[in-house]
Amino acid sequence: MKISDLFRSVPAFQSARLVAGQKGKDREVYSMNMMDAPDIADYLKPNELLVTTAYHLKDKPNDLLELVQSMVNRQCAGLAIKTKRFLHEIPHEVLAFANKMEFPLIELPIHIALGDVVTQTLSRILDKRTNELLQAIETHQKFTEHIMSGKGISSLLKNLSSIIRHPVLLLDKYLRVISSSHPDFHLLVDLTDLHKNGYRLFLQKTPYSCFSLLGNKKTFSAFPIYTHEEKSGCLIIVGTIPFSKPSLVLTVEQATNVIAFEFMKEKALKQYGKRVRNEFFNNIIEGAFHSQEEIVIKAKEFQIENEQPYVCVVGKLDENLASLSFIQSQKEIDMIFEWIEDETKVCFPSVHHFVKGTTCVSLFPISQSWNEFHTTVFPFLKELQYKIKNTYNRTISFGVSNLCTQFLDVQKGFKEALEALQIGQLANHHQFIQIYRRKDISELLQMIPPDYLKTFYYETFQKLALSSTNERDMLLQTLFVFLENHGQISETAKKLYVHRNTVIYRLEKCEELIQKDLKDPETTFRLRLAFRIKHLLHL
Repeated sequence: MKISDLFRSVPAFQSARLVAGQKGKDREVYSMNMMDAPDIADYLKPNELLVTTAYHLKDKPNDLLELVQSMVNRQCAGLAIKTKRFLHEIPHEVLAFANKMEFPLIELPIHIALGDVVTQTLSRILDKRTNELLQAIETHQKFTEHIMSGKGISSLLKNLSSIIRHPVLLLDKYLRVISSSHPDFHLLVDLTDLHKNGYRLFLQKTPYSCFSLLGNKKTFSAFPIYTHEEKSGCLIIVGTIPFSKPSLVLTVEQATNVIAFEFMKEKALKQYGKRVRNEFFNNIIEGAFHSQEEIVIKAKEFQIENEQPYVCVVGKLDENLASLSFIQSQKEIDMIFEWIEDETKVCFPSVHHFVKGTTCVSLFPISQSWNEFHTTVFPFLKELQYKIKNTYNRTISFGVSNLCTQFLDVQKGFKEALEALQIGQLANHHQFIQIYRRKDISELLQMIPPDYLKTFYYETFQKLALSSTNERDMLLQTLFVFLENHGQISETAKKLYVHRNTVIYRLEKCEELIQKDLKDPETTFRLRLAFRIKHLLHL
């Protein structure tokens, strides 16, 4: 209770006088102490009221100033002295100091026993605290029954708002509005930018925090909501909840406790849904389903329509130089992927999310054309990268597939997006968005080890590849031009500026060296591929 409440509600203080520090009459009294010892100050605690006869000061009244100074430093509630017994009057310098520091000094009458003062005061404090705890239990039961009856969090916030007479907002751990007691009020405050720019609402070792926004000149009280994930969000009270009103603080805290249990229940259901959804997607990628019809039927269970075109986006956190354990690293990945899913749902409610290993997969519905990706999805991915860098100090890269005309094409789309992501990683890029591009033959050949290509080249050309330099170059040139002109001898002779019979002779020589018929389609295909390898490896 406050110092001023003592004079109204505790009989032992009815005839007491506040002789100094009147401006500190609103100091809170949490406990009482009665002691007469020289080192009494060493045992005092914050918000503690000391009552004494000042027996140990009877021969050294000037030491009272040192005691008061120590009590001020320890943030004690005040000092009550039974004067006219051992200490007949309080020195003027002590009264002046108490007034300056707004530290209450109370003069107790001589006929009041200190035991009665302590007993009555503690009894009053305990009664008040008991009433507060009973009120907290009743409030907790009321809010719990509210949730258990299925009325939901939004109705609970309205109920809480009517009790404390302040608008209430429920924010998630990223400071995004989940619900509010006044549906339109959340439009007046946007705290997500605070979180994105690194601001945090809670001070250490405090049950709640208060802050003001310069933009709209409003003050807010933020109460954290704790679950197994530590801070899972917070209740924002639009207005100040003073520490001097513990009943209001307890009421809000009971609401946060009930909401925390509701969060844990929703989290458990959400995790189960994610596990089932990820298992379904992994089965598609690994080809575990027996038919396309089975995939289409099961996809409908997840509100996925087969006829809808999609773009598959695969994201992966770039390498982290910090030395994290496997558990810490996986926890960080899960946290960021969950944030990506929540953030994406705000802008693209119909997007589908999956997690495969250390990658997150998002299927963005495309309703018009490929240009829709560049105008909506691509800028959104860039914004995600920016927010993740600011919020988590991590970078993420994305691989993007070509347009999947239906959901059944997502298996191919995932492979394209993953390959695009790997291409960017091989180039040592960070925080990139790589769109898949179909490879030509030369790019495909570059993916094969050079030794394999050389073996294929020499097995194809046989002795032609081992003939003398001048003859080899002439025959290879003739054979190359012949193949490029679709086997037309006259056209080949025209391009080489030689007689038709010369071309025929050279081609017969080639057939003799490679021991293959140039009229065989398989042979011509193999020769064309071998010429590509020759150009690639400069043979």
